[in-house]
Amino acid sequence: MSDAVGFGVAVLVVSGAIIAAIFGGKVSAWLRVPAPALFLIAAAAVALLLPPVGQTGRQWGESIVSVALVFILFDGGMHIGWRRFRSAAGSIAWIGVAGTAVSAAALATCAHFLFGLGWQPSLLLGAALSPTDPAVVFSVLGGSEIAGRTGTILEGESGANDPVGIALLTSLVAATGSGLDALGSGLLEFALQMVVGAAVGLVGGFGLTVLARRVRLGNQAMHAVLIAASAAALYGIGSALHGSGFLAVFIAGILLGDVRVPYKREIEQFSSGLAGLAEIVAFIVLGLNIDLREAVHPRDLLVGLSIGLILIFLIRPILVGLLTLPIKLERGERAFVLFAGLKGAVPILLGLFILDSRRPEDDLVFAVIFVVVLMSVVLQGGLVPFLADRFGVPMHQNPPRPWSLDVRFAEEPQGLQRHVIAAGSRADGRTVSELGIGDRGWISMISRAGRHLPIRNSTRLQAGDVVLTQVDEDVSLADLLDPPDS
Repeated sequence: MSDAVGFGVAVLVVSGAIIAAIFGGKVSAWLRVPAPALFLIAAAAVALLLPPVGQTGRQWGESIVSVALVFILFDGGMHIGWRRFRSAAGSIAWIGVAGTAVSAAALATCAHFLFGLGWQPSLLLGAALSPTDPAVVFSVLGGSEIAGRTGTILEGESGANDPVGIALLTSLVAATGSGLDALGSGLLEFALQMVVGAAVGLVGGFGLTVLARRVRLGNQAMHAVLIAASAAALYGIGSALHGSGFLAVFIAGILLGDVRVPYKREIEQFSSGLAGLAEIVAFIVLGLNIDLREAVHPRDLLVGLSIGLILIFLIRPILVGLLTLPIKLERGERAFVLFAGLKGAVPILLGLFILDSRRPEDDLVFAVIFVVVLMSVVLQGGLVPFLADRFGVPMHQNPPRPWSLDVRFAEEPQGLQRHVIAAGSRADGRTVSELGIGDRGWISMISRAGRHLPIRNSTRLQAGDVVLTQVDEDVSLADLLDPPDS
């Protein structure tokens, strides 16, 4: 009986912590501090009252956070979708790979020459802090929509350079030698992880589409569970083949994002809820693995604050900024993308990987990572809405819409299409009569900010409107209603 009581108390504590974390979003909005920062700080404070986390505890933490990142990346990929990703694919790939490499090299150089770290810990520090973090970026932007390619590039970069940074660091940790020799010996392993991960993601994304379209289960709610489990399986396949499982699930999510499949709304809602829970779990677990007494040591704190300032105000805006010059962006959009490159769960997870290597100066590297992440989440994350306004980047809040009108069909409805009017599309700012749809089809419903609009020839459409159209089977209105390819 005592065992049952003890287990019940443990379940109560864990569930209570998750419930409190969910409501922590309200506190986050009130304090104007991103929710991940609150989870991280609260868990780290609780860790001071608990026994120190040993090697086994850190390994469990790494595994839990890795699984959490799988669902965060998959949901992030689905949110972006192939249509949005295609409009900025080159920019995302360029910043995600080249930006990560340049940031890692610059950070390693600063750590070595300015703060006296050896080349190997400097390279590991650079690799850990180079990727922006999807958990924080998706969390900060979760209730908002950024118009145009800016939001797509920012979200796409955070999802793309996450696998790049993880693969780069794990290759360096596994590499033999030291300094530049370790970097050279790890490049082949890094390239292998990228190629295999991309291949698994492409094949897996197509497979998920076929699976979602053809499989019929007795319980409709299980379709969403099936897709989520299949996404986790893709991570396992990619990792087992010595590739980047994280890249595989991100690409698969992108490919599935725009595909029309049965129970798509249930799949999206379940994936979003799972990713939200994964974010909470990731930051709580990471916080419990941090010893604040070591992280706030005066020397470590000084080095961390200095590197954080260099990264936020020099490396990211100047060096990565130079890489973005070929990308077609307005000046304000470019500045916003560069400043909103937030650090979060991924760098701290990579810091745990570094601690496992048990090399000299690992404790200092981990403490610096924690300080930089906390600085980035609180300072940069808290200023994102202000900076969007300052740089003239349209950032619209998506109000909650708890009511829905659901119509179910036994077979796939032919010619029924759902669009969201994109800023800059041909439909943005035009009336229904000016669209010139003619005999190709008609508009069945228009929803704006959660309110149903009457459909008249004089009704003027605007960015963000949800439009339901009925057209002939061989007709598409995507050229009118969807984002322009640029």
